Amino acid sequence: MIYPRIVLKKGKNLSVLRKHPWVFSGAIDLIDEELQDGDLVCVLDSKENLLGVGHFQHATIAVRMLSFENSVINSDFFFLKLQQAFVTRISLGLLSKTNSIFRICHGEGDGLPGLIIDFYGGVAVVQCHTLGMYKQLTAVKEALIKVIDKQLVAIYCKSKETLHDIDEVEDGYLHGSCTVPHAALENEIMYHIDWINGQKTGFFIDQRENRTLLGRYSTNKKVLNTFCYSGGFSLQALCKGATLVHSLDSSKRAIELTEQNLKLNSYKGTHISVIADAMEYIKNLPEDFDIIVLDPPAFAKHRDKRHQAIQGYKRLNAHAMRQIKAGGIIFTFSCSQVVDKALFTHTVIAAAIEAEREVKILEQLHQPADHPISAFHPEGEYLKGLIIQVL
Repeated sequence: MIYPRIVLKKGKNLSVLRKHPWVFSGAIDLIDEELQDGDLVCVLDSKENLLGVGHFQHATIAVRMLSFENSVINSDFFFLKLQQAFVTRISLGLLSKTNSIFRICHGEGDGLPGLIIDFYGGVAVVQCHTLGMYKQLTAVKEALIKVIDKQLVAIYCKSKETLHDIDEVEDGYLHGSCTVPHAALENEIMYHIDWINGQKTGFFIDQRENRTLLGRYSTNKKVLNTFCYSGGFSLQALCKGATLVHSLDSSKRAIELTEQNLKLNSYKGTHISVIADAMEYIKNLPEDFDIIVLDPPAFAKHRDKRHQAIQGYKRLNAHAMRQIKAGGIIFTFSCSQVVDKALFTHTVIAAAIEAEREVKILEQLHQPADHPISAFHPEGEYLKGLIIQVL
């Protein structure tokens, strides 16, 4: 064992044996002295049998497991993990003449807790959610250069916002460079991507397939896209034949992003930008919309805010149900991890009861294949959605 040791209490090894990647602080019996946040550690059971290797942190989640074997964590380790992840994305057809935007690495879903890597037409944007992963940036960079090879233009680290309380964290290019905004394709539609100033890594990739699905519903329809950010749902609707699209966001910057993206693409319908609070605006709509998209930011990031989030989702959906025309379609989503799929569905049903409208669930939606969920880590399922028809 080449790393410091953590010994678990008796009986607290079962979740690790089941390959759950989180070790909670309450399960730990002994810790080697002078262990620092971000250090690599060997995790042992109460009889000091090796369970695996992970990153340590003085927090509720004390260890995030990288391997359930006696592994050396270096550039070779990351190469094997990232190569497997990249090959999977290529096999899904996510790098093609019509698409160059996808997620290369999705944390626990790809066996690398704390690491997110998004790809935008040659640029890999790395976001670390743990100090341990941030300390591995050199190894990650070396692995990415070998994995992506000639299709790689640059690697940019954007971890300051996720590790904002750690002074040593800096954003910047790890390899190459690229001007922003940078144009990249998502299912035939062009977007400006700004990983330096934009939210997350610059774009919300997880709605790619759901945006494309909206396009299929939108021909000759009037569509309202609330919480539009950079206009992804709006662009799909317009490019697939919507006659009218309203893009609504409370942020002026979001509307500017939407309008910039509209200029990159050709469409025939009418587009109107609206800067307003969605919850208030949707109470009294100016049009009889055929389709409404409800894709709010997470209403709850912690379990103690879950009830408040449920009430928010209920109010938002009830307002939309009251306003939409008979036979209209609502695409409704939650990205709050603490609100699971069943609870979200029950909340939408409660909204239908409150709105006194008959509702049919046409389709159930979720995160795409480049945002995989480890079978041993169900907490990785965060995006859920419904397509409902309101009669």
